[in-house]
Amino acid sequence: MNVYVRYLLRKFGWYTLTFFIAVTLNFILPRLIEGNPIAMIVATMAQGMTDADRQRRLFESYMQQFGLDRPLFEQYLIYLGNLFRGELGVSFGMFPRTVENIIATSVPWTIGLQLPAIITAWVVGNVLGALAAFKKGLFDKIVFPAMLLANAIPFFAMSILLLYLFALNLDWFPIGGGFSPRLMPYLSLTFIGSVLRHHTLPFLSLVFVMLGGWAIGMRSMAIYELNTDYVLYSKLMGIRESKIIRYVFKNAMLPQITGLAISLGTMVGGALITEIVFNYPGIGMRLFTAIRTLDYPLISGITLLIITGVLLANFLIEIVYGLVDPRIKSAQLEE
Repeated sequence: MNVYVRYLLRKFGWYTLTFFIAVTLNFILPRLIEGNPIAMIVATMAQGMTDADRQRRLFESYMQQFGLDRPLFEQYLIYLGNLFRGELGVSFGMFPRTVENIIATSVPWTIGLQLPAIITAWVVGNVLGALAAFKKGLFDKIVFPAMLLANAIPFFAMSILLLYLFALNLDWFPIGGGFSPRLMPYLSLTFIGSVLRHHTLPFLSLVFVMLGGWAIGMRSMAIYELNTDYVLYSKLMGIRESKIIRYVFKNAMLPQITGLAISLGTMVGGALITEIVFNYPGIGMRLFTAIRTLDYPLISGITLLIITGVLLANFLIEIVYGLVDPRIKSAQLEE
């Protein structure tokens, strides 16, 4: 059998096993949270209801309807069966909406926020890091501490800072939400303009924090490559500096590309804090609401989406690395 095919089959086997373990934990962990979601639903519905027997019947009816009256192992088998059919169940807190429907309406908001932020921060951060390593001197002394500061600020702190300055004080941007509550979601210039205004502050809060990490990583890798033997040998051979820098940049970019792939794989769950601060209608806000209401199907559905994205991103990295660098493939097969 071809060496590369054996490499891929082995990796696929490990990722399949990891996925099965993750799915199992994905089912169990939400149910370990203290509390009963049906009791919370009934308590909300039974406000002002004095008949205890009616409350009990309502509780038992919902327990049966959502299948929580069955043994945990039986619930797990039902969960796996639904999963193989592509069904994630019905949300407890947003009944009768299905988990698939909730995720489908929330994911575009998160991708629309995260994808441009990740790409922008990655490009700007790598350029600043590379320039800091190559130029050194005053430029490096200014950029490096600034990037350290940006990377050290938590997402929620940056979000609150931008919100306070540009929304509350200057009133340049709205406080939160995905669009103006006075508008209906409709493809028009007014609606698109409202979406962009609501999008700006969450986008900037993500970019400012993320580009610091990319810049620091790129600067460190570029400095390491600039001090390697092949660079010194190339200089002694009289090779043009522009050509040497091009090779240095290519080698320094490899870990950054890996990091970008992982970031793209995790982006559906990466803006949780930012979405909460800005009340942005993405998948992170949905997950936060689901945890507060113990909405097991919605928690499992969202975390399963995140798990799948992470595993898929890592598997694609393994495929690309196996093609680009045969040493990695050989080393893995020798283990």
